[in-house]
Amino acid sequence: MRFLFLFLLWFFASCSESNVEVWTTTPDQSFLLTKISVSPSRSENAENEIRISVSEPFQSIEGFGFTLTGGSAELMMKLKKDVRASLLSELFTLQHGGIGISYLRLSMGASDLSSRVFSYDDLPASQTDSTLEHFSLSDDTVYVIPLLKEILALAPDLRIMASPWSPPVWMKDNQSSIGGQLLKRYYSSYAKYFVRYITAMKDEGITIDAVTIQNEPQHPGNNPSMLMSAAEQADFVGMHLGPAFKEAQLTTKIIIWDHNCNRPDFPLTVLADSVARSYVHGSAFHLYAGEIRALSTVHDAFPEKQIYFTEQWTGSKGTFDVDLQWHVKNVLIGSLRNWSTTVLEWNLANDPQFNPHTPGGCTECKGALTIDNSTIHRNVSYYIIAHASRFVPSGSVRVASSTIPGVHSVAFMRPDKKWVCILLNESTSSKQVSLSVAHALHTVVLSPGAVATVVGPAISGEPK
Repeated sequence: MRFLFLFLLWFFASCSESNVEVWTTTPDQSFLLTKISVSPSRSENAENEIRISVSEPFQSIEGFGFTLTGGSAELMMKLKKDVRASLLSELFTLQHGGIGISYLRLSMGASDLSSRVFSYDDLPASQTDSTLEHFSLSDDTVYVIPLLKEILALAPDLRIMASPWSPPVWMKDNQSSIGGQLLKRYYSSYAKYFVRYITAMKDEGITIDAVTIQNEPQHPGNNPSMLMSAAEQADFVGMHLGPAFKEAQLTTKIIIWDHNCNRPDFPLTVLADSVARSYVHGSAFHLYAGEIRALSTVHDAFPEKQIYFTEQWTGSKGTFDVDLQWHVKNVLIGSLRNWSTTVLEWNLANDPQFNPHTPGGCTECKGALTIDNSTIHRNVSYYIIAHASRFVPSGSVRVASSTIPGVHSVAFMRPDKKWVCILLNESTSSKQVSLSVAHALHTVVLSPGAVATVVGPAISGEPK
């Protein structure tokens, strides 16, 4: 009987290997999202088996991508038209080895990775505009909107989130783009500011799927930035923004927090407000502080609300190998195993000097791309996101997968019924990993520190 069992294991593994594709990136960069051949084999060690259960679904995936900062758009729009067209096809389609980015985050007004600070209603000192008569997207019409139109022509189903770094300074108590708080007398005006932005972008043919209330509301030292407490956010959403969206019949999702995992109490406080909660779709997180399990803390308290991972940077002083492993473990696999529906790295592009940025903005943020005139270099965050975006389309569902020592994993069922598993070998030795899926075994050998995305054959039936 034991011989028959071992023979069947070998048979399933041998028959199914040819239907499995494996794409890998290694710390030494000898393989960069490279498809590798897989020979029929199986692991003799049951401790190396990861069981994937497509009948145990978790969250649906909205998408993977980056923040299209103003600086990123500026650099890309300055590329020659044919170079830009080729690059956008690579980034936003699956044609000719493209990576299929499915989600972008924008800044409402300037972020710290814009060439200069601006809002959509800037006025001379001491002037105000509570009715927003001077509202204008003119700054975005130079680079951001033209680039988005080119992107959407290639990827019409792309989802877009927008986040403000600061409202117009006349709405703030310190009259500055740095820090300060939103004056209560302008809460309604600022809610209308969101509405005007969403409708103006819609007039340009750009649908804003979701907005966050404030980028990093507990980090008032950036340029631009603003301090916002949980109580203020609950009041703003419940009494002003939510009703303004309802009155304007907007379906754009309202997302709270948009800051680090060390403060799950912030979104929990907002969601505890029943009025605000009725308008909130979910909570967004970064991981510059805290533990990624904070996402599950918030999800478990309010399971009907969605979780988003919206930002993590790779820095100029980082190394490819360390950043690859840390981000795949914590940001990609970690956030997905803790209920996130998106994974977004920070800026899409910068130049070799890490420009553009505002005075006081980030001087070390390394984009997914370094654009040096017409030369384009693909950095580590490009590959971190590509290991998901290329193989896990929007509408995929995360499914249950077990863990083994030294290897981190997350698995999905795609709309086409193919299964996908993203793996990271965190150990210092090679690992032979057997993936058990729908009564078949598929064995993958991972070199030390390697990331692999495994795409398996279609499985009949739906996750239950």
